[in-house]
Amino acid sequence: MNHTVIVIPCYNEAARLDQSKILPFLQNHPEIFLLFVDDGSTDQTGRLLHTLKNEHPAQIGILILSQNQGKAEAVRQGILKALEMKGAYVGFFDADLSTPLKAIADFKALLDRYPVDAVIGARVKLLGRAIDRKKSRHYLGRIFATLASMILELPVYDTQCGAKIFRNSPDLKAMFSIPFRVAWSFDIEILARFKIVAAYRKGPGAQTAIIEHPLDEWIHKDGSKVKALDFFWAPLELLTLFSILHLPWVSHRYRKRLLEKLPRA
Repeated sequence: MNHTVIVIPCYNEAARLDQSKILPFLQNHPEIFLLFVDDGSTDQTGRLLHTLKNEHPAQIGILILSQNQGKAEAVRQGILKALEMKGAYVGFFDADLSTPLKAIADFKALLDRYPVDAVIGARVKLLGRAIDRKKSRHYLGRIFATLASMILELPVYDTQCGAKIFRNSPDLKAMFSIPFRVAWSFDIEILARFKIVAAYRKGPGAQTAIIEHPLDEWIHKDGSKVKALDFFWAPLELLTLFSILHLPWVSHRYRKRLLEKLPRA
């Protein structure tokens, strides 16, 4: 039984998966299990993943999706599979390891120290931190994150950082049990579900149940699947998320479907 299971969604990542960073990390961290989700790749990703698994069968798993379903669905199915493995924590990191695997220890330390349900990474460029983002992506991201924060009514800085770790719980399984309504901005929908469940449970709100952790390192890697066109679709997804949280006739149906999945307290 591994303490932490990290889902890594992969779609045609053969050129970006860095074995030299993955294998030594696992050798030094036997408590970490990596679950790679092959999201219908058409390159050599599948072969590379099986090579990695053969090197570390006790710490690497592969979930194969026969057709490309997009990152949101790959992450969702990966998290559901990870929850079955009953690690204390589950989460997901991007395949390019722009957030290095060593950051997992920082996330876990926060989950160990505080009674919170999630730790999410934030790419904040501060003195002493190696955050390398394209300026165009940074400024577009700031606009997007500001709008997302307003919709969520949470002071979140960076919703789209692809590094998040959660405390394993029956409620978390419920939150990932239904497909996301949005694709590119599914990270925001995850936070929206945390907010809905927290309000239903009448416990600590999402603002205190989630810690946003400024990363020590995040390095942009070429070959990202996020394209400029995605930023044009983003406003439509934000409208969808706004309706989920704030339009009564939409919000009621969405909340009802989600809350029906929760175990009885």
